[in-house]
Amino acid sequence: MTSAGVKQIDYKLTTIMQARIYLRAFEPEDYKTTIAWRNDREITDGLGGAVLFVSEAREKQWIEDTIFHSADVKLAVCLKENNLHIGNVYLTNINYVNRTAESHILIGNKKYWGKGYALEALSEILQYGFNERGMNRVEARINADNIASLKLHEKCGYSREGVLRQAIFKNGRFKDVVVMSILREDFINRHA
Repeated sequence: MTSAGVKQIDYKLTTIMQARIYLRAFEPEDYKTTIAWRNDREITDGLGGAVLFVSEAREKQWIEDTIFHSADVKLAVCLKENNLHIGNVYLTNINYVNRTAESHILIGNKKYWGKGYALEALSEILQYGFNERGMNRVEARINADNIASLKLHEKCGYSREGVLRQAIFKNGRFKDVVVMSILREDFINRHA
């Protein structure tokens, strides 16, 4: 093996060893954490869906439905150091014929915003989607005014594909949605 090959392997091992988060399946009690995020306007304003008022009972049902009935991959983002649940990451609308899916990322604990945890979580779910689920293309639909999320996806290797003009109605006005995607080959080349 060449010295360049050794450096590449060493880099990969160092990157893996320095991971600060891990992904896990939802547990029934996670609704106690996620309900606070769901009802926080600062968090929900950046998301694509409508602002909803959600009761604890409804959030608990959503978590249970995710655990027991969902074909999507919906996971909790947790800190390795103390197992704290700080966010969620998903692959939804999985199409095994076309090998496509949509990605979603949320760091709900605002103490951990802007510190690279979303990038780690998004990279982990992409690795899982491409390597374990056989996906070839993963797309994300992001509010055009959510600059942090747009930058995050670009940093992770997503490319902008286009804009869905006035695709969502939120906070009393129509908003554009940016469509971004990453292909398996892009992800592999970026993380080789």
